[in-house]
Amino acid sequence: MQPQQQSLIYLHIAVLLFGGTALFAKLINLNALDITVYRAAIAGLAIMILLLWQKKAIKLSCAKDYLIALLLGAAVGIHWVTYFAGMQMAGIAIGMIAFFTYPVITVFIEPFFNSSKPKVNDLLSAGVVITGIYLLIPNADMGNNVTLGVVTGIISAFFFAFRNIVHKRYFSHYGGPQTMFYQTFVASLLLCAFIEVPVINIANQDLGLLVVAGVIFTATPHSLFAASLQYLSASTAGLISCLQPLYGTFLAFLLLHEQPSLQTLLGGALVISAAFYETWSVTRKHTL
Repeated sequence: MQPQQQSLIYLHIAVLLFGGTALFAKLINLNALDITVYRAAIAGLAIMILLLWQKKAIKLSCAKDYLIALLLGAAVGIHWVTYFAGMQMAGIAIGMIAFFTYPVITVFIEPFFNSSKPKVNDLLSAGVVITGIYLLIPNADMGNNVTLGVVTGIISAFFFAFRNIVHKRYFSHYGGPQTMFYQTFVASLLLCAFIEVPVINIANQDLGLLVVAGVIFTATPHSLFAASLQYLSASTAGLISCLQPLYGTFLAFLLLHEQPSLQTLLGGALVISAAFYETWSVTRKHTL
């Protein structure tokens, strides 16, 4: 098998596992913050073991990078808490679709970090996303779980986009596993004071699911994703990552019997189309 083909398989497995992460919002009987803390701690431990086994560096180059790691970890922590909370409130499909507004959000917050400006096509993408989100929301009442879940998912998307931009600008000289070790470690450390259920009180089934979520659905896909970039471009990885909501929705239908409505599918198609377009436009810009 050619290295590119093997990398493509790694990438699809990683995206499938990323999509499957959403299921744990429903499978684990804990709130979103508790799931995030334990998942991050377990994933961080697994990644640290991987780094030690591969004899790769854990220590960062300078003191400033530790401050950036702190900022990245805080952003990841908020992103994961709101990611799981949105799905617990609105369901897997709607929560994932709301989160996938992040490519469009990225276009509008990136100018704060560089001199780029949104183009007309980006504004059109934003309009498509707003239309898609409108179709997801049953009404504008924040007391409605679906509406609240969509808003929470968009907040998650914002912090994910922010994390990506900061990482690209200030932290991209570190490898994927090393980066994720610090982000998961910091996220669990910052949020652990707010957990509701101590680890000794977690049911055995939930504890097992947390281990699966942390090792198989967090540490493993991030490692596979990083490995795939050895022979595939980041742009290709970004385009294939747009399949994540489709994988997640399919798994939720298969395992949790969550069946999205036609209106949700239509709204999702609009949001994912805009996400795909923004990712493709970046790919095109860097290949011209």
